[in-house]
Amino acid sequence: MDKRWITHSDYKNDVVDLLSQELNVSPIIAKLLERRGIVDFDSAKDFFRPDIRHLHDPFLMLDMEKAIDRIEEAIKNQEKILIYGDYDVDGTTSVSLVYSFFKKFYNNLSYYIPDRYKEGYGISTKGIDWAEENNHSLIIALDCGIKSVDKIDYANEKGIDFIICDHHLPGDEVPYAIAVLDPKRHDCEYPYKELSGCGIGFKLIQAFAEKNNMPFTYLEPFLDLVAVSIASDIVPITGENRTLAFYGLKRINENPCEGLKALIDLSAQKEAITITDIVFQIGPRINAAGRIDDAKHAVHLLISGSSELATEKGQLVNLKNTERKEFDNSITGEALAMLESDPSQQTRKSTVLFSPTWHKGVIGIVASRLIEKYYRPTIILTESNGKATGSARSVNGFDIHEAISACSDLLEQYGGHKYAAGLTIPLENITAFINKFEEVVASTIEERSLSQEIEIDEYVKLNTIEPKLVRIIKQFAPFGPGNMKPTFASKNVWCKGEPQVVGNNHLKFTVQQSEGYFFDCIGFNLGQHYQRIRKGIPFDICYSIEENTWNGKTTIQLNVKDIKFE
Repeated sequence: MDKRWITHSDYKNDVVDLLSQELNVSPIIAKLLERRGIVDFDSAKDFFRPDIRHLHDPFLMLDMEKAIDRIEEAIKNQEKILIYGDYDVDGTTSVSLVYSFFKKFYNNLSYYIPDRYKEGYGISTKGIDWAEENNHSLIIALDCGIKSVDKIDYANEKGIDFIICDHHLPGDEVPYAIAVLDPKRHDCEYPYKELSGCGIGFKLIQAFAEKNNMPFTYLEPFLDLVAVSIASDIVPITGENRTLAFYGLKRINENPCEGLKALIDLSAQKEAITITDIVFQIGPRINAAGRIDDAKHAVHLLISGSSELATEKGQLVNLKNTERKEFDNSITGEALAMLESDPSQQTRKSTVLFSPTWHKGVIGIVASRLIEKYYRPTIILTESNGKATGSARSVNGFDIHEAISACSDLLEQYGGHKYAAGLTIPLENITAFINKFEEVVASTIEERSLSQEIEIDEYVKLNTIEPKLVRIIKQFAPFGPGNMKPTFASKNVWCKGEPQVVGNNHLKFTVQQSEGYFFDCIGFNLGQHYQRIRKGIPFDICYSIEENTWNGKTTIQLNVKDIKFE
């Protein structure tokens, strides 16, 4: 797949010059900072030295006082409180965080995770009925609920109060709950809008702690779960999220909860844990519990109080992750075969595939896999409870939630974000939905969104890559949306020595641009360039800069994202 290189050249030169002088850094570093909205010494200090004191006042969030008042009333009256959350990483970390916090001083507490297959996403009638049967009068819903207007009405009829802690986009109507905490509400003036679901849960316990004169040290043990949710839910790592992720990673690497420690041990992670490690190692293991079996296993793990119990639960979750990989590989192969055997797919602007036998728990992963090969908005559907249920994933610059909304007359329900969504369709509407979704995408998507884009921060000579530059770039971490690892490009380089294709089509080689300046490179899934670069033909590369440690020796390595020839 050809990738477009997009170079940023709209730097504010006066800001770049000022930063370069005030911080005593190279123009390259100054440009990277300016792109992140850093304009002077003070904002640079806040960026490089996140401070927990910079977290916003939780009571700035609309309805927070109502939420805390209702929780305090429930505790005073010894009411049974149910902590309710979604079955993905964000939901299970949210439930684990809020449950563990209140469990320290209040025992009349339970938690509930809906069954992905029997209940589906969000607040369920079955969950409310369970709460009633077990005498719960207050439900704290985490990472879900903002669109559950009818379910909250149902709970109200039963005399069960709801506090909703969500971060998804609201619908036209806000549920009639005791409190609805969601910074994306149009009437909420909370300064930061991009918290994860677990982040909203953290603001809830932060508010409770402040109201009850608990020092921040009471909250520090829960920052690791917040960092896991931020990484796994792919929310921007900017502003308040950056601070939470920074201190959460510190907690993970120094003193994680027993559940996360067990997962880290099982993943055989030897280096310091990063956001990337959470995305690819820890998050998928937590997610696998709900994808393959029951997400309560993930909560059992994350609230484990002993290393023995955490190890036992961690091994179970790890086993589910192995099963998840097997389903993932099998279904991806079937889906690719369907695409390749249908000539009409070659001219479409979207991919929508359905099979009644596919495992519901992995279809979102499969959608992402297909985008790696066919870069276009993708929805994978399977049958569940007599209906088609699907997961949608998008491409750069295209709002898939909006496109699905344009087909809402064919749907039973839907929800999600700009780049990821879920939906439920009556089986008889599948063909009509496939055709209408294609019409919507074809008429609205920009051509540039149909090819993968690589944003290049700066073209540099290889001889500018020196240890000080690498040390400062490392301090830009934690990396993620809104603060991606910087991408550089270099022109007219050539391969020094003999390249190798290793693993699953990965390219290892040494690149040189002038005498005395060369670096080892790894290019994942770039093995197709082996023959051309070994001939000594000059080429251009774009890459991120990393450190590679092998046998106790650390060297600079370029992680090559793409190669272009003249």
